[in-house]
Amino acid sequence: MGSSASKAALGATTNEPREPGAKHLADLTQYINETNMSVEHLANILSEKTGSSSWVVVFKALVTIHHLMVHGNERFIQHLASRNSLFTLHNFLDDSVIEGYTMSTFIRRYSRYLNEKSLAYRLIASDITKTKRGADGVMRTMNTKELLNTLPVIQTQFDALLNFNANPDELSNGIIHAAFMLLFKDSLRLFAAYNEGILNLLDKYFNMRRSQCKESLDIYIKFLGRTTKLTQFLKVAEQVGIYQSNLPYLTQAPHSLTEALKQHLTYLEKKNDDLSPYSLRHEFIPPTPFGPVVKASTSQPSGTDRT
Repeated sequence: MGSSASKAALGATTNEPREPGAKHLADLTQYINETNMSVEHLANILSEKTGSSSWVVVFKALVTIHHLMVHGNERFIQHLASRNSLFTLHNFLDDSVIEGYTMSTFIRRYSRYLNEKSLAYRLIASDITKTKRGADGVMRTMNTKELLNTLPVIQTQFDALLNFNANPDELSNGIIHAAFMLLFKDSLRLFAAYNEGILNLLDKYFNMRRSQCKESLDIYIKFLGRTTKLTQFLKVAEQVGIYQSNLPYLTQAPHSLTEALKQHLTYLEKKNDDLSPYSLRHEFIPPTPFGPVVKASTSQPSGTDRT
C-alpha cells in the first residue's frame, strides 16, 4: 500500500499543466483513511514536491495536500500541524515560463493559507471547518474565554483564505481552479463557524467584564470587514460557474448593533466598572434580535467539484 500511495502521489504532482487526477486523489484519500497507514510517509513525498522549481509541480502538490486536509482522515492535518515548519514558499518564483509569474503569486498566497490552516489546528486542537455546528455546536457553546482565544485564530485563517484574491480571468487553468474550489468549500465552512462564534460573543457581550467587552468589540468590527471581503470572494465564485443558489446570502448587521456595543463599553469605561448593573445591561441591546448573517448555505455545488 505504501508503494501504491507513493505512485499516486507522484502521479498527482506531475509536470503536466492540468489539475491532479481524480483517480490519484481518490487513491491517496483512501490510503490515509486506512487506520494503520502512515501519513508521515505521504506528507514527506508531497512536501518534497513543493521544493520543485516548476510552478506546475508545486501548485499541484499544494492542491493535493489541501484535498487531503479536506477529505482525508484528521490524522493528516494533525501530522502537518505537528511539524516545526511547513511550506516556506513566500519567495517562490518560477520565471522559466510567462505563466509562471502569475501562478507563483498565487502559490505564495495559497501556501500561506495552508500554513495558517495547519497552525490553527495546532492552536485550537481541531479543524474548525469540520466541527459540529448549530445551537449545540462547538462555537455556540464555548465560554467567553474560549471564544476570545478561538475567534482571533479563525480571523487569521480567514484572512489568509481571502488573500488568495483571484479574479475570474486569473483562474485560467485547471490547477488554480482546483485550488479555488477547495478554498471556496473552506470559506463556507470556516465562515459558518466564524459567524456562530460571533453570535455567541454577542449573546455574552453585555455580561462581560470591561476588558472582555473591549476585545470583543474589536473582534466584531473586524468580522464585519471580513463579511464584506467574503461577499467579493463569492462574486468571483459566481462568475466562474458556481450556481447562485449554492452561494450563501449575506446581510450586514444593522448599524444600531455596533453603536449599542460601543455605548455599553463607553458606559463601563466612564464608570470604571468591570460590570454594569444588571438593570442597565439590557438598555443597550437593540429590541429586535438578529444575527450578522441571515443565511449561510454550505451545500455542495453540484457539477463544480473538480477535485
